[in-house]
Amino acid sequence: MKNSKSVVFKRQQALLKELREAKTIDVETVAKKLNVSPTTIRRDLIMFEKQNLIERFHGGATLLEESLREEDVPTDSHETEDKEQKQIIARYAAELVEEGDTIFINSSSTALLMLDYLKGKRVIVVTNNGFAVNYPHDSQVEIIMTGGEIYQRRKSLVGEFALHTLTKIIADKAFIGVGGISADGGITTSVLPETAINETMLRRCQGKRYVLAANSKIGREHNFHSADVNQVDCLITCQGSNKIEVDAIKNSGVEVVELNI
Repeated sequence: MKNSKSVVFKRQQALLKELREAKTIDVETVAKKLNVSPTTIRRDLIMFEKQNLIERFHGGATLLEESLREEDVPTDSHETEDKEQKQIIARYAAELVEEGDTIFINSSSTALLMLDYLKGKRVIVVTNNGFAVNYPHDSQVEIIMTGGEIYQRRKSLVGEFALHTLTKIIADKAFIGVGGISADGGITTSVLPETAINETMLRRCQGKRYVLAANSKIGREHNFHSADVNQVDCLITCQGSNKIEVDAIKNSGVEVVELNI
């Protein structure tokens, strides 16, 4: 493909890097730097503007303050609580895995913690989480890495190679960690290349599709959309979530499990 997803992802990530560093960019200048046409840069900026990342002006754009949030780095006040929730959610999710299952786990730190609790079962775990390479796990658990390009900030594997691997696999269950989930915004993340991975994992799953999210992520929306909320079967979170948002997600046809902290 001339305009492959991998090429587009790389260009848009490079453009976001320019915005992070310079805050304000000139279309003509950044087009020359990235070796693409000004029209291509304008098209990317229009998309970023729709996602509330930037404010465009004639000839350039300015990054909006706090628009590119980190999704897996809790604030100090919530750090202990978030860590506890991740363990509770991961333990519950691992109990849903059955003998002989092939499961998808994405780059989420919460989903990766499931390996702590997958014991005494023959399970195949397919993941794009780079941290899974050296993660301790039960000898009966086989881990298959998707391969692909390394997204350094989160050590996730992305791009066409990773996507191609996923298209060769049908999973029994999928466990997807998210940056945010809401009835209106769906599943969102702070990393553009990971949206295609998440979407493919959900699509290539023949069984239940689970979202794993601490209660602080319920009703939260990040910059990049992976799927509509009705594309998942069950949300596993902890008590204390926004009740209005939880009810809206339930009304979308999603089962919601709220665990005790």
